[in-house]
Amino acid sequence: MSRRINVIAVQIWIVILLFTVIASSSQAQSTGAPVTLERFAAEFEPEIKSAMEAGNIPSCTVALTSGDRIVWQQAYGYSNVWSRTPAKKDSVYLIGSTFKAMSTIALLQLMEQGKFKLDDSVSTHLGEIKIQGEDSNHPVTFRHLLTHTSGMPADFGPFPLWGDANPPELRDYLKSSLKVTAPPLQKEVYSNMAFSLIAYLVEKMSGKPFKQYVRENIFTPLEMRDTEFNPRPDMEERLATPYVVDEKTGEQKATARLRAQVWPAGLVYGTIHDQANWLIANLNGGEFEGKRLISESTHKQMLTKQYPQFPGPVENLWGSKAAGFGLTWWVDERGGDVYFAHSGSVPGYTAFLLGNRTRKLGFAILTNGNRAHPHLIKLADKAMELLKAQPAAGK
Repeated sequence: MSRRINVIAVQIWIVILLFTVIASSSQAQSTGAPVTLERFAAEFEPEIKSAMEAGNIPSCTVALTSGDRIVWQQAYGYSNVWSRTPAKKDSVYLIGSTFKAMSTIALLQLMEQGKFKLDDSVSTHLGEIKIQGEDSNHPVTFRHLLTHTSGMPADFGPFPLWGDANPPELRDYLKSSLKVTAPPLQKEVYSNMAFSLIAYLVEKMSGKPFKQYVRENIFTPLEMRDTEFNPRPDMEERLATPYVVDEKTGEQKATARLRAQVWPAGLVYGTIHDQANWLIANLNGGEFEGKRLISESTHKQMLTKQYPQFPGPVENLWGSKAAGFGLTWWVDERGGDVYFAHSGSVPGYTAFLLGNRTRKLGFAILTNGNRAHPHLIKLADKAMELLKAQPAAGK
């Protein structure tokens, strides 16, 4: 009898032990992600602070994405140095030319509706607006516009926000200024003018004002609730001050807020959360939470280098010799992984986006630092290196 009791006791002990092991395993699994993120932050945050110091960056907001979600976001530094206002995760910055690929998707949506083909002559869709200096035997195509090979100049046309003068209407600007200074495909010239023309084409083909079309077909489906051409009052309250470094004193100096005649090229404001949503859509082939912006095949073209004859790095900033322009996105391949990126820069603000399409990993940063591109690119690469080392990376 006692032997039987001992056997039962041993069985009960084994069951208790099994439950203990299972419970411990379950607890480890449930707390595993936070521990991993804590370790990640411990390695990554010193890199952020180092980049801010090296790049003279007063503040930044950073987001990291994996798969279809934001896995980490944080804010650092002062959005207003004078008042020592700490940056927050919902601080608003000018996103600059990271907006360009959004314009591209707006245009490609219309292509998928049969409005044009990538290698069509743009002039046949312009009506009264003419491209000055264009050779009809070598016309500018839509593909040229989207790869900065159109021969159109950079252009900007700044207007102080608090000045008396205003940028001209988009149609008036293009009617008086649209031109090529060289035939298409002679070289890559980063052209804000070309993207102003893209906005006009979106208006003409959709029958809607460009801003309205983008709000309805890009911002709304991507739940980009804090991205706007002109910040709402509640966004202005969170707006980071633009800074440049005073050459004489080395101190941060507030600089003028600008508008521009090429405003569709990137005079847009937003938050790091919205930038992360934009990244997620591009990491998932043009889809966000079940809402598809463009077909996967069209999006794949966006991430495919269009003209191999132009070697990288793109803009002498990013990528290998094999890097180049896809359809607006900067694209490259490293170790068998497809990467895409783009920067944004207006006096007093620098932004950067980097995505690993193969593993669906993304990095986004917004800053009120001036011309900080090299430091942000280096930081993005470090973030990607650390993300790839995470157990769940790309899943």
